[in-house]
Amino acid sequence: MTTATEISNRIIEAVMAQKLAPGSRLGEQQLAMLFDCSRTIVREALTRLATRGIVTVSARRGWYVIEPSQDEAREAFEARRVIELGLLHQLKVVDKTALRQLKSHLQREKAALAGTDVGMRSFLLGDFHVCLAECLGNSLLADTLRDFTARTTLIAMLYQSSHDAAQSCADHVRIVEALEAGDIAGAEALMSEHIGTVQSALRLQASSDPLAGLRDALAPVRKSPAQATPTVRARKPRAAPSSIPPASDPDAPADPSTYLGALL
Repeated sequence: MTTATEISNRIIEAVMAQKLAPGSRLGEQQLAMLFDCSRTIVREALTRLATRGIVTVSARRGWYVIEPSQDEAREAFEARRVIELGLLHQLKVVDKTALRQLKSHLQREKAALAGTDVGMRSFLLGDFHVCLAECLGNSLLADTLRDFTARTTLIAMLYQSSHDAAQSCADHVRIVEALEAGDIAGAEALMSEHIGTVQSALRLQASSDPLAGLRDALAPVRKSPAQATPTVRARKPRAAPSSIPPASDPDAPADPSTYLGALL
């Protein structure tokens, strides 16, 4: 029987592969049928993920993948920056086994970039940071980074990141090359630049004003000069009835069907 740990790991992997979008509903019954287990086990897995900040639950709506706010997006990248730069900063030397593992991961990244499996490509690019922590001997930080990487993957999907996958892979290659050369400070600087580049590719508003959306929506509508300064027109004599339809009046409101068609 599938365990709660296996279910939660599969969900994390699906998020990192961009197969579960922000706001995706996770029905207990459907998951129980999929994994051939009880709803109790599914609920345990989802509860763990809620504690890790990957899913959320509503009494009325059920379980859903999180939809991070802009503030939460910034906090997630700040947390990753602190963890990953701190991990490299305290590093003295990287052993040959760790370098072999990192290079093997990079080969898989390059193969995924050349292939058509977008999910595998997304997963491997995010998993590089987890792999780095594991190779440097800190499994606790690796687990933490796995959760933060999943969150930043959701953030990239939600805020339509324009970051290029090939650029991410190239950044990873440069970081590993610096580590192999013993340039720990250089690797730290490259990691800082990499995280900053990924974050800057997000379409986040510069302002954290909580009323920004409502303020824009309720801003005064700009009117044309003719509409802004109405003039009094002389009343024209009423024309005799005619079978010929009158010419369209440029000041008359648009036909609703035409307006709707323009919107669609």
